[in-house]
This record gives sequence, structure tokens and C-alpha cells, in this order.
Amino acid sequence: MRFIILLTLSTIGFTASAQFWHRKPKPQEERFPQLIAVSHNSVIVKQVINIPYQDIHDLQLRRSVYNLELAEDVILAEAKHNMRFRQYSLASYNFSDLAALYMQQNRFSEAKWYLLQSNAISRQQDDTKHTLSNLLALADIKFQIGEPALAKLDMQEAHDIAAAKGMQTDLIEIDKKIQYLQNSKLVAIKAEIRYDSAVEAANSKKIIN
Repeated sequence: MRFIILLTLSTIGFTASAQFWHRKPKPQEERFPQLIAVSHNSVIVKQVINIPYQDIHDLQLRRSVYNLELAEDVILAEAKHNMRFRQYSLASYNFSDLAALYMQQNRFSEAKWYLLQSNAISRQQDDTKHTLSNLLALADIKFQIGEPALAKLDMQEAHDIAAAKGMQTDLIEIDKKIQYLQNSKLVAIKAEIRYDSAVEAANSKKIIN
């Protein structure tokens, strides 16, 4: 009986273990075709077109009233900010920019006031270049509003400062400016003389007639 049981178990075990070599066939893997070889891999050199150089001049457009007002608001806000935080050197340049803006609009009294403020700060900051620039602008304004004598004083002060500091380049420019003002004054005087003589001649004709 024991022999029969042992034989039965051996048969069952062999049958189970005999299945180990039966493997399911793997699905055939799909092989993609090889990449097409590059037939031409040389670098394509594009032809460079040489454009002849020409002087390009900036187109100067007349600034509108809106643009001037907008620029004024921006510079004023920046000047107030710099004055509030005691950035006096920057504020001095803001005042000069405002003066230049007002000069474009022939607002000479306002431009003169801001230049005086800027000049006071530039002197305190020992900014000689800026002081000279302010003096030249002040002289220009005073000449425009009919104060040539005061304009000459500003020019002379600028001349003395540049000479004392050994600023030869600025000194040459100041001398040119002084000469220009003197020549302009002579032209204005001659124009007044011609105008007076013309008026006198017209009046004499009326009297004769």
C-alpha cells in the first residue's frame, strides 16, 4: 500500500515538473526601419549682401504742447523726489532740465528762476561744470529778454571761473559765446538805427506832402 501511494505521488510530481520546459512563445518584436542616411550634410553658406553705408540723419519733429507738458510733469516729480530725499545734486540737474524745457516755450522768467536755483545748488556742491553751464544759460536768457549788460556779467563770471580752474576747453567756448553776444548786440543796434532813420524819412515825407 505504501508503495502504491509513493508511485502515485511520483507520477503527479513528474507530470507537474515536466511542464517547465514548455514556454509560451514571445510575441515577435516590431523592428522599425533604419533611419535614412543623410545624403548631403554640407553647410549652406548664404550670400552676404553688402549695403552701401549712408549717413542717416535723425528726423527732428516739433514737440507738441502735450509732450512738453508731460515732460514738465515728469521732471517736476523727479525734482521733488530728489529734494525730499536730499539728493540735491540730482535736483540741480532737474532744475536745469526744466529751465531748458521752458526756454523752448519762451517762458524765460520761469526758466531764469529754475536756473538760479540750480546754480545755487551747483555752487554748494562745487560742481564747476554745471555752474558754468547754468551761467551760460542765464546769459542767454537775459540776452533774449533784453538785458545784455546782465548777460555780459554772467558770461564774465563764467570766464573767470573757467580761467581760475584751468578749464581751457570751456574757456574757449565761453569766449566764443561772449563774442557772439557782442556781435548780436551790434546787429540789434544797427537794426534800431536803420528803423529810426526809416521812421524819420517817412515822417518827413508826410510833412512835405
